[in-house]
Amino acid sequence: MIGFRMFAKGGVSLLCAVLALPAASEPLSAKDSEPATLGWMQGFPPARDKVVRAADGSFFQFPALRYSVTNMRQFMPTVEVSRGLEAPVPLEYRLDPLIDHLQFLPWGSAQPISFEDALWLNYTDGLIILHRGQVVYERYLGALSEDKKHAAMSVTKSFTGTLAAMLVAEGTLDENKTVAQYVPELNDSAFGDATVRQLMDMTTGLQYSEDYADPNAEVWAYSAAGNPLPKAADYAGPVGYFAYLQQVKKQGEHGQAFGYKTVNSDALGWVISRVTGQSVAELLAEKVWRRIGMEQAAYYQVDELGTPFAGGGLSAGLRDMARFGELVRNGGKWQGEQILPAAAIDDIRKGGSKDAFAKAGFDKLKGWSYRNMWWLTHNANGAFAARGVHGQTIYIDPAADMVLVRFSSHPVAANGANDPTSLPAYQAVADHLMTLYPKRNSHEVSSTLRSE
Repeated sequence: MIGFRMFAKGGVSLLCAVLALPAASEPLSAKDSEPATLGWMQGFPPARDKVVRAADGSFFQFPALRYSVTNMRQFMPTVEVSRGLEAPVPLEYRLDPLIDHLQFLPWGSAQPISFEDALWLNYTDGLIILHRGQVVYERYLGALSEDKKHAAMSVTKSFTGTLAAMLVAEGTLDENKTVAQYVPELNDSAFGDATVRQLMDMTTGLQYSEDYADPNAEVWAYSAAGNPLPKAADYAGPVGYFAYLQQVKKQGEHGQAFGYKTVNSDALGWVISRVTGQSVAELLAEKVWRRIGMEQAAYYQVDELGTPFAGGGLSAGLRDMARFGELVRNGGKWQGEQILPAAAIDDIRKGGSKDAFAKAGFDKLKGWSYRNMWWLTHNANGAFAARGVHGQTIYIDPAADMVLVRFSSHPVAANGANDPTSLPAYQAVADHLMTLYPKRNSHEVSSTLRSE
């Protein structure tokens, strides 16, 4: 299980990338591990055996994890992503009671299950589906409720990548320049001679391992640097994410292969902040959160210097994540106003190099690619996604006019544990919506997008 060594990373500063070690025994089921059932942090004070602690890392061990993901501010220092002072823009509802009963075949199985079955199998905390901007499904489980926020984990990366794509489309950021041209402090690191585009697509050549089973992996030094809590008296390493990035060494050539490494996201966050003079939290608030009627402020976990964790520190409300997904699905438009450049969204949707992606070893995701820190399926519907460990996703299916957001607290971090019962479930909903609401012709498709 995830233990104290994980916490040395700075709470959840790399929870977006961590791979849980095999459990000694079968974990509790989703129903048996419901936080209310187990009684975490209930009472004034809670009973000693019901306290979830940050100092020893137990707050991110399953099943306490199921409580922690909706209460990260209780454990870690954070900075707010302001929604401003305007009233929230309500979502329209057209709930579809058939979705829970949709049947599909999980990968490698001959036995169909229902969409609702998959919710429990995947330890879902919250799931919302928009179709053409209207809510057709919404469900809260675990410790999540409509007024709470949930850790987005590596879904955070896609927000960082979207901000960078926006700056490129606006001409503020040149994707062909090297990272060192924007952040001279990284000149002598592995990032120095990488282009911004290679950083955005994670095709950098880095001597950096996120193998959590290896006590000598570089992730542990990165983890210690990002830890926002007091360090040991004999600690002599770098302090903060930016300080660690300056120490990353090069391995191989840039631009040759996709390598999913969280340090790329934090290096990109530094580039973004240097170019704009704002933290990623401030920029996200200005460009998105204050402009599309979010219901709740979001927040980022920070290191001890107050730097937001651009690779996995975001927590937000379920409906607000759906609003962001809908903004992206509509080419950057929200209620007729162009919020993000259409060129930025087009660049995300075109995808990256399939050949580079294939070298990363994601055997179950054949034919996929990675662009601007989004995952592109290249399936018949052109679906693409933001993905985070323990089951977080924003899944956008353009052909089905669908945005699906799921928060989860699966006991296994790697998405390979839930993809077999998640990705086919998403496809089943897309097929259902396309059958009920077919697009009759290209003119109708254009009219729909304009009205949205």
